[in-house]
Parts: sequence; C-alpha cells; structure tokens
Amino acid sequence: MLASARGMRPECPAKPAGDGRRDGVTSATMANPPNAAELPPVEVVLSEVVASLSFMAHAYLTPQAGAAGADPNAAEQLKPELEAADIAIDVAGRAFERIQSRLKPEERASLARSLTSVRLMYVKERDR
Repeated sequence: MLASARGMRPECPAKPAGDGRRDGVTSATMANPPNAAELPPVEVVLSEVVASLSFMAHAYLTPQAGAAGADPNAAEQLKPELEAADIAIDVAGRAFERIQSRLKPEERASLARSLTSVRLMYVKERDR
C-alpha cells in the first residue's frame, strides 16, 4: 500500500553528499535531469509497462492459495481482484494503442496476444 494512502508522508531517498556524484557518475535529479540521449526509446519503456500491467492483471485475476492461510476451505472463498485487474488491463490497453504502430511486428503480436489473453480471463472471472 502506498504511504500516502495510509496518511503517512512517503520517505524521500537520501540526497547524496557533495555535488550529487557517486563514483564519478552524476545522479539524475529534478535540478539535473538525465540526458535524453541516455534514455531508452519510449516504445521500449511502454512495451515493458504493457507487459508488466498484463502480468499484474493476470495475478489479480488468480487468487493465491497461500493467501488463504491455514484453513484449507478458505482457498475456495478467495475471489479475484476484478477492479484492480480492470484498471491494469485498461491502462495496458491504452498504452499499447499509443505505441503499437511503432513496434516491430513480432513485438506487436506478442503484446496483443498477452492483452487478449488477460482480457478473456477477466471476462470469464467477471461473469462467474
């Protein structure tokens, strides 16, 4: 759970001493943003976001047996987290729509299959 959701102030990472350099490398901060040439292409970043969100949606839709505790009958009572899965699928789908034309055909097909699979899983769980 996020610290701000609990009403607590999120912890900020400690600021490096001196000029912000560690082992001769300058750390990126708001005052010292990273060089755009050092950043990966947005397609790479968003492809990873889409894949991660698809994976998380699948996890939200799959109740974990370990979460049931010691009660063997409790596993049957676990329910998927449909709202969380829905949000993850929606955000992944929108990100995919924005970048699909810029992806290689095999990357596009792989992400599309992943999204389709998790969407079908969501519909099955929702309609149970």
